Amino acid sequence: MSKAQFENKISTIKNLHEQRHAWQKSKSRVCFTNGCFDILHKGHVKYLSEAKALGDILIVGVNSDDSVRRLNKGPNRPVNDENSRAYLIAALEFVDVVLIFNEDTPENLISEIVPDVLVKGGDYDPTVEDRNHPKYIVGRDVVLKNSGSVKTIDFVEGFSTTAALKKL
Repeated sequence: MSKAQFENKISTIKNLHEQRHAWQKSKSRVCFTNGCFDILHKGHVKYLSEAKALGDILIVGVNSDDSVRRLNKGPNRPVNDENSRAYLIAALEFVDVVLIFNEDTPENLISEIVPDVLVKGGDYDPTVEDRNHPKYIVGRDVVLKNSGSVKTIDFVEGFSTTAALKKL
């Protein structure tokens, strides 16, 4: 895959609307997930690969720098700026579209995209309905209301950005 090919995967919600209609027409199953992806590691790659296996198109929302700071991930976070993080995610062959979002949650993105499959990590629970519960998956109601599904993928033990930074 050439540089230009994967750089073209970084998009905006506005540009995604036309693509989304084409995917719906072709009956492609669209999966959505999101994260900070601050220091890309084996756990991220495995997670995104498994997310792609749940459908035909994988859209990944990447938290903006401001969004990461508001999530209180730790001092000096993010380590890598939003454009670098989006670039690395876009370089993964199984990722189809990357969107940078500035909100604290991807709820607006999910409402715009209305994916067929919403995917989160194993620290969330797709059965939790209480929006205030820490395991609640933001956007689940929109996806379920539109006959989609909500899935979780287990973490790869021993791999996390926070753990990697503690080793430094």
